[in-house]
Amino acid sequence: MAQQLFFIITVWKRGMKNINLPISIDEAQKIILESVKPLTDEGISIMESANRVLYEDIVASTMIPPRDNSAMDGYAVIAADTKGATETSPVKLQVIAEIRAGGLLDGKEVLKGTAIRIMTGAPLPKSADSVIPFEDAEEEAGYIRIFNETVKYSNCRFAGEDIKKGDKVLEKGDRLRSADVGILASLNYQTIKVYKQPTVSIISTGDELAEIGEEVQMGQIRNSNAYSLYSEVKKYSGLPDYLGIVKDTLKDTREMFLKAMKSDVIISTGGVSMGKYDFVKEIYSDLNIETKFEWIKVKPGRPCTFGVKENKLFFGLPGNPVSTLTSFLQFVRPALLRLMGAKRIRKPVLNAILEEDLKKQPGKAFLLRGHFSIRNNEFYVSTTGNQNSSVLRSMSRANCLIVIPENTSEVKAGEKVAIQLIDHDEI
Repeated sequence: MAQQLFFIITVWKRGMKNINLPISIDEAQKIILESVKPLTDEGISIMESANRVLYEDIVASTMIPPRDNSAMDGYAVIAADTKGATETSPVKLQVIAEIRAGGLLDGKEVLKGTAIRIMTGAPLPKSADSVIPFEDAEEEAGYIRIFNETVKYSNCRFAGEDIKKGDKVLEKGDRLRSADVGILASLNYQTIKVYKQPTVSIISTGDELAEIGEEVQMGQIRNSNAYSLYSEVKKYSGLPDYLGIVKDTLKDTREMFLKAMKSDVIISTGGVSMGKYDFVKEIYSDLNIETKFEWIKVKPGRPCTFGVKENKLFFGLPGNPVSTLTSFLQFVRPALLRLMGAKRIRKPVLNAILEEDLKKQPGKAFLLRGHFSIRNNEFYVSTTGNQNSSVLRSMSRANCLIVIPENTSEVKAGEKVAIQLIDHDEI
């Protein structure tokens, strides 16, 4: 209660008209996604389409594969001809022809008591209903000996087995993976319609920051947030533009935001708390950016501002490196994917057995850096060390975030907890 009262008094002293009390992670994500209007489309080569989001349904205009073919290098046979074959009493068949991959049938047909030498992908000759791999037969003087009987359709691939004509194979809103690009190529697509990539301006705020290559003065730290964010934006197919460090003055901050507003998304780090030189919230008001929320019931990342102006999205992320990255994952990443029209945007969440006791105060959800492993078909998880929001190394070691709900104060070793996977996407 005292903490909430201090928050209200501090906001009042700054002269802010609206008091935005902290909201839950789920509420914040809902507000963000409801504020996003997906971008328009563009045509690109399928060579550049990985991780892009489809703007159109893909319906097959042909079958894949287009004809029956062999799945192995071997001999095309009639399965019934191999009945009774054993090691001691092999079946002998005459090899009457050969069909290579890319070759033509030219009327070739397997007759009773014969076999045709065939390569993987070659069209299956008439009457053949099975393929014996080379390693399961012996060839000599134009004949093969088969030591095990086969069954119909062994090692055969049939027309339309993968894709039938008229199948909807990919849908608008699908984020393209490598196998999807292969399907597009199989269906003879050279170009494809996808959602445009969002442009993203990245701003770092604070006199305490020194840029790469600059000498770090007393009281300064090296700027890392911009580079982590740049990498994350590229990872999710945004087009990042790092604008540099803005000094802690109202004038400089305003000028930087005006420059950044050329982009679809504006991400700033720092300057969103209650400090005397935290100007981001004032800039939102000055530039008529509609603030949707300012605080989230989460640690790390409690001070996090989100605003909208003319379909542009503004994210004021906290300045501590881990807070910046966790806030990006929870709030900015879903917005980028939704801008690109993606249907599935949430990170996978699994249950894992906790390997240590964890305690916290209720009232905020905790997102702890963790590392999971799999033993005996069970997921196990432990923290990666110091959980201070300035300790980026523990984030570097993490492959998941351990989610401790708002109203939970303690979890014991051996209990199951939810973990959100960092390096995997539910797409």
